[in-house]
Amino acid sequence: MEHQKPNQPTVADDPKARELLRQAFENTARWQKDFKGFTADLTVNVNGKECSGPIMVKGPREVSVQLGEADVQKWVQEQLGMIAVHRGPRTFEESDGKYSLTMEEDGHPFGTKLIIHGSNSFYRVKDNRITQINRKMAHPGMTPFAFTINVEESAVTQDQKNLTTKYSVYYYSPTDGKLTNAESITDTYVRIGSSDLPATRRNISYENGEVVVKNLTFTNHKLV
Repeated sequence: MEHQKPNQPTVADDPKARELLRQAFENTARWQKDFKGFTADLTVNVNGKECSGPIMVKGPREVSVQLGEADVQKWVQEQLGMIAVHRGPRTFEESDGKYSLTMEEDGHPFGTKLIIHGSNSFYRVKDNRITQINRKMAHPGMTPFAFTINVEESAVTQDQKNLTTKYSVYYYSPTDGKLTNAESITDTYVRIGSSDLPATRRNISYENGEVVVKNLTFTNHKLV
């Protein structure tokens, strides 16, 4: 658990906020507890240029990608690592439940504002699903940045859990508020055994003065 800084007053936890976020968390699709990972063949198309190769995902830090294109390979490893972070099995207490939580009703279209104290984050929750994530990041030796993720579309799995299929991310500077990048991500999934695994991902972003479209297509999935 992260310690409060000495100059930060302890915030009293709101049980209603905790229950609201717990329900949304438990309604979110994740890989099952005994999930060991998967392998697949991946084809990546970046603005018309294709490369392909095998991948293996066992966890956030156990990702293997063999594409032959160094820049694309590094980006794909980061993408698969983030998918594993978000989809990996974990409990509410292991994630946002370890912080003090409070809530505000401000009439926002994305729902109730939930402040996660001590994590530089706040979420929005509506209809038992997390609809927006706002976070500021600052690590030693790294330029601080902030982002907002908006969940635009989601599907319901066979297990009656919410699985995000389309979202947008806005990256900006926490010091002057200037937008630095924006991404639009669309995902599809395939059911293998008891797991919903990535089938396609389309990422549209703005990089080095141009709009870049990256398509990921996964085939021949096998559970590890």
